[in-house]
Amino acid sequence: MELLTDRIKDEMKAAMKGGDKFKLGVIRLILAAFKQVEVDERITLDNDRAIQVLDKMLKQRRESIKQYGDAGRSDLAEAEEAEVRIIQEFLPAALSDAEIEAMVREAIAESGAASIKDMGKVMGLLKPKMQGRADMALVSQKIKDALGG
Repeated sequence: MELLTDRIKDEMKAAMKGGDKFKLGVIRLILAAFKQVEVDERITLDNDRAIQVLDKMLKQRRESIKQYGDAGRSDLAEAEEAEVRIIQEFLPAALSDAEIEAMVREAIAESGAASIKDMGKVMGLLKPKMQGRADMALVSQKIKDALGG
C-alpha cells in the first residue's frame, strides 16, 4: 500500500514542474505539519496518523472560512477554500449524508446508547471509521439528533 506521504511528495514534484505555486505552497504546509508531528511525537507517520493531521488542517481552514466570512473578507475565505480543496485531494472519499446517518444508527445499536449521555461511546466507535471522510462536527450533531439531544 502506498504511503500517503509519498503520494503527497509526488504531487509536490508535479506542482513544481507544472509551476502551480499555490498548490505547491499548500503541499509544503501539509508536509511541514507532518514533519512537526513526527518530531513532536518521535514517530514516522503512517496513513492513519497522516489522515488525522490532514483532518485537523481541514477543521482549522473551515473555522477560518467562517471567521473570514463573518468579517466580510471573502478574498481570504476564498483562499482558504482553495486550500481545503487541495487538502481534500489527499483524503479518502467523503461519506454522503446517507452513509453518515447509516453509520450513526449502526454505532448507536452496537454501543447500546440510549441517551445523550452515551454520546461518547457512539463517537468512540465512529471516529476511527470516519476520520478524514466526514466533518466530525456534523457527525456529532447527527448523533445528538439520533439520541434525542
